[in-house]
Amino acid sequence: KTAALNGFQIDVQLNIMSFLSPQDLCRLGGTSCYWRAAVQDPLLWRYFLLRDLPSWTSVDWKSLPDEEIFIKAFSEVSDNALYDYMAVYKRSCPQGRRSLKSSRPRYGAVTSFLQSLVTQAEPRFAMFGPGLEELDNSLVQKMMTCPEILLVAGLPHRQIHGIGSGVSFQFNNNQKFNIVTLYSATSVERRRAREEQAVAVNKMFYQENSTEGNQQAIHYSVIAQVRKVCEVVDGFIYVANAEAHREHDRQEELARILAMIDPALGPPNRPLLVLSCVSHIGVERIPCVYVAHQLQLNLLHQPWMVQDTVAETLDGLLNGIEWLLDEVNCKSAQ
Repeated sequence: KTAALNGFQIDVQLNIMSFLSPQDLCRLGGTSCYWRAAVQDPLLWRYFLLRDLPSWTSVDWKSLPDEEIFIKAFSEVSDNALYDYMAVYKRSCPQGRRSLKSSRPRYGAVTSFLQSLVTQAEPRFAMFGPGLEELDNSLVQKMMTCPEILLVAGLPHRQIHGIGSGVSFQFNNNQKFNIVTLYSATSVERRRAREEQAVAVNKMFYQENSTEGNQQAIHYSVIAQVRKVCEVVDGFIYVANAEAHREHDRQEELARILAMIDPALGPPNRPLLVLSCVSHIGVERIPCVYVAHQLQLNLLHQPWMVQDTVAETLDGLLNGIEWLLDEVNCKSAQ
């Protein structure tokens, strides 16, 4: 009877704590040794993780939770070993990531300030992906026509082996950067594909046959003109279609991402920003954590981030651009 009563009391206690926020629980754990042990219950934090992660608007290479956390039953995770869900939550949630960023060493902030005083060449990024072409609202058109959000700083007239040099933007009235937008087909072909709800033939890539084990693997290479772009850019922006009602071939998308970021085309540590994009507010979206797992971004060896974005309003875009510029500036300071 005593054991049953204790078990009942624990269940009641966990049920009550589930009504508290994770932040309140952390503060409660600091009040005594008893509460410190109580608030670390893995079942409780797994509940918080599964409840909250669909609402998180960004995730990166340092904070992505393991897929097994939410596809396996509690008893199956990590071969029945207790998993530190509390640590995973604190590392992955936006508040935890912001606190880690704000706690960087003071010399890092000084370095960033000194860099801002030095005139630097504009970082250049290659932007591509189905979210540029399949959505009802054009992300690029919105970027070009919203100076209150993102200011167009110029249209350079140089060419990269037949491909235009892109558009220069100004971030927070300070740093300039350049985006070279790469489309899969001509504007006429893309418009026809949207009208017919079909997929335009992607002319940026050509397929090469390869075998992994006994299975045929998808492997792409980029055409010569795109290759020249990949060789000169400082990073990549992949615009993913995150609308839940669409069909997505993420394996194919990953193969094309790998072709663009191929280490043979440039430094292997160039950052990748994935804009998990929907056309407008109200469209049901795939959570960014799920998009990261669908694209198997954990297989990549360079820094990456997935950021929820809305093409109609540009919500989330500046957060992604800020991360991308920070990554490039950190690389140039090393």
